[in-house]
Amino acid sequence: MHQEVPVTQLTRREISQQDYERIHTSTEFAELRKRFRGFAFPMTVVFLVWYLLYVLMSAYATGFMSTKVLGNINVGLIFGLLQFLSTFVITAMYVRHSNKNTDPLADDLREQLEGKTPDESGTTEKGTTRA
Repeated sequence: MHQEVPVTQLTRREISQQDYERIHTSTEFAELRKRFRGFAFPMTVVFLVWYLLYVLMSAYATGFMSTKVLGNINVGLIFGLLQFLSTFVITAMYVRHSNKNTDPLADDLREQLEGKTPDESGTTEKGTTRA
């Protein structure tokens, strides 16, 4: 017979409005937003231009898009598949950027806000392990 094991919840201190405002107005938070926006906004523009190019070419450059490249594979099909590939590439780039540039700063800000400090073993006061 299976015995139920109680789930223990991590208790976090109550975070006040003043704490949120203090973090929100800090230079570290401004830097976090700058780093995020420095990647997200340009990459969004690049992807939207690439996507709109595909849509417009599909509508207005049908001759070019229907040009056969290999057998029944045409330029339009290749561009369509490249849309998927570009999505995966952008995702991988974002994960790399985030892990390197924004996550460490966001972790520091969260620790300031929640009042957690890691000990020598990498375990926080609440018993969770930092990645």
